[in-house]
Amino acid sequence: MTSHVTADSPFREVITFFDQIGLFDVVLPFLLVFTIVFAILEKTKVLGTEEIGGKNFPKKNLNAIASFVIAFLVIATRELVEIINETVAKAVIVLFFSVLFLLLIGSFHKEGEPTHLQGGWKITFMIIVFIAILGIFLDSIKTSDGQTWLERLGGFSGSGGGDVLAGSIILLGLMVVFIVYATKEPSKAVSQHK
Repeated sequence: MTSHVTADSPFREVITFFDQIGLFDVVLPFLLVFTIVFAILEKTKVLGTEEIGGKNFPKKNLNAIASFVIAFLVIATRELVEIINETVAKAVIVLFFSVLFLLLIGSFHKEGEPTHLQGGWKITFMIIVFIAILGIFLDSIKTSDGQTWLERLGGFSGSGGGDVLAGSIILLGLMVVFIVYATKEPSKAVSQHK
């Protein structure tokens, strides 16, 4: 009979060591926030531009300093770091399921046909992913009593409120989809055939 080894593997010990030195609580959230804020500042050029060789470029030094300060302020607040870590981890799961879903859709197409979502299916899929990300975000933010915003929203309407709230949201969503479908203008291709 073989016995199960209870000691952690060397790789698990490395992850534990990284956790102890603050890689997951300090370094990675800092790099993530810095990168995203820097990319946004570079794209929007909100801090101004400088002309080099007749072309306008964003002011990298100002963008880098602002991104650095914002990232430091974020990691200084433990609650924000917890929200970022939890939200990003769960969002990756949504991304993973999205890729699997698209792979399954691609398996029903013939070779040479476009395999991406088109028209209403694409919009529906985007709405589902948006709702999933919103739910993840609301489930990551905790109130002072330890409840998440999603739990608070679910318990808003009293006992059994989660089921009632979920049903209400689904019904409202269906009503909005029906109204949009009923009031949309016919496409130009259809009107030209008539």
